[in-house]
Amino acid sequence: MKETITSDELLTVLEALSNPYRLKIIAILYGKKQYVSELARELGISRPLLYMHLRKLEGAGLVQGHLELSESGKAMKYYELNSFSIPLNDQFIAQTAINLMIKRRKE
Repeated sequence: MKETITSDELLTVLEALSNPYRLKIIAILYGKKQYVSELARELGISRPLLYMHLRKLEGAGLVQGHLELSESGKAMKYYELNSFSIPLNDQFIAQTAINLMIKRRKE
């Protein structure tokens, strides 16, 4: 993740981290990569649901996936954590959110 973060990027990251499964994925991937089936088993969720959560984390730049071939020649999708640091304090939020564009919902 880059040094500076825009208000839209901050919202994307906070939204990605606002789910307990996604927080658990971050915890599991901390320090090690893991393939999708193993990760789904550890979380006790289906692979389609896991992929939904991984897409959200990947879209925020928090994780990345890649294919590797097993010894038997089977392609396996692995995910690993991208290193990131977000100084979440009042000053950071005030400076980042000052340029935030609030979109109104259509009624």
